[in-house]
Amino acid sequence: MLEYIYESKAHAEGYATVCGIDEAGRGPLCGPVVAAACILPPGLVIEKLNDSKKLSPKRRDELFDIIKENALSFSVASASVEEIDGLNILEATLLAMRRAVAGLTVKPDYLLVDGNVFRGFGIKGESVVSGDALSPSIAAASILAKVTRDRMCSELDEKFPGYGIAKNKGYGTKDHIEALFRLGPSPCHRKKFIRFLNEDR
Repeated sequence: MLEYIYESKAHAEGYATVCGIDEAGRGPLCGPVVAAACILPPGLVIEKLNDSKKLSPKRRDELFDIIKENALSFSVASASVEEIDGLNILEATLLAMRRAVAGLTVKPDYLLVDGNVFRGFGIKGESVVSGDALSPSIAAASILAKVTRDRMCSELDEKFPGYGIAKNKGYGTKDHIEALFRLGPSPCHRKKFIRFLNEDR
């Protein structure tokens, strides 16, 4: 079970409302990058809560509903393919994270951000490497972001069939890359991520 080590440390330093933040979709070839911000009641125990990547889709869906029902506040936001291409994936991810924080109905005074970059939030906080496996707040955010993005991928698959997006979630699998060469890119593909299409095979 994940322990509230980082959250408790922030509370001990005088911060009242700690928010976990994580993203889904930095690596795929298509679709938006999605970020979630989540404030859990201090000490709330959610069984099987963990890094979303370590959970089955069924378990993620179950936890997704539990988190939404029990969170003090949560928000999910995204940055578009156009924003990813126009900025870069890191800046687009931070943009999505800031949007998620802005969407919270309860204002946090301390942020725990998964990864190794923390800037531009205008709120105190810190980055936590592998935070989705260390902090319940970040793990909850990772599940909210992952499930939301996976559902977006199912919608993209219906809109742009042939690439297997519902199955590969936009990642550069062998079948996905072969489909790109066969069909060409769709409007949901990230131009900066598919430059290999212009290279000699």
